[in-house]
Amino acid sequence: MTSEVNRRPLFEATPNEEMWVEGQSRFPDSKVLITVSNARGEKTFLVTPNEVTPTKSKLFVQAPPERISTPAQARNRRFGSIFRGIGYLLSAILISFSVLSASGFIKARIVLTGSMEPVIHAGDIVILAPTPRTQPQVGDIAAYTARRFSGESVGIFTHRIIGGNPVDGFLMKGDNNPSPDVQRPKVEDISGVVFFVIPYVGKFLTLKMLMIFIPVGVGIWLIIDTLKGDS
Repeated sequence: MTSEVNRRPLFEATPNEEMWVEGQSRFPDSKVLITVSNARGEKTFLVTPNEVTPTKSKLFVQAPPERISTPAQARNRRFGSIFRGIGYLLSAILISFSVLSASGFIKARIVLTGSMEPVIHAGDIVILAPTPRTQPQVGDIAAYTARRFSGESVGIFTHRIIGGNPVDGFLMKGDNNPSPDVQRPKVEDISGVVFFVIPYVGKFLTLKMLMIFIPVGVGIWLIIDTLKGDS
């Protein structure tokens, strides 16, 4: 049995939690590095035949990431997992949307005016079920191509159908407009019926906003990568 005299304490976290080294080494030049880590931090000691010295493990070895569990590192891993999850989700949505758009199953448009407020705001993205797969009906919100008398396209408007029929043309009106639209589009002029609205995203898809966000995003990525390398 080793006597209490030979015990050399390493640390004492609480009255019931302690660690010590006892006994003597057979080799006078032996050295042992002991590292204990948990969510509260890390403690490292260099044990020699004559003394126990507090130190830092990184001065001697490169510990694998999974063996280090400081509060800051645990928090960084948690945030990293959240950002990765968001990135994977956005990637899945974008890929799915691209496939559905390329196949003609859905269409999307950015609303530029507030004529449909408060249902649809400027900068919202409307997802359309294309015609003739979906037949427009009175009460639906639909996107149609407005034309001049010459047949030349003026633009695309997303308004509500308040009357009419496919043969004579539909009566369209923006919910926020005082009067119905002048043109009565027929089915061939209606590109689709709105079935879903993505709010505000369209405001960030303009050329001006992209010219701002792309450099900012690259800068943030470089900062995070630098901080990650320093840690």
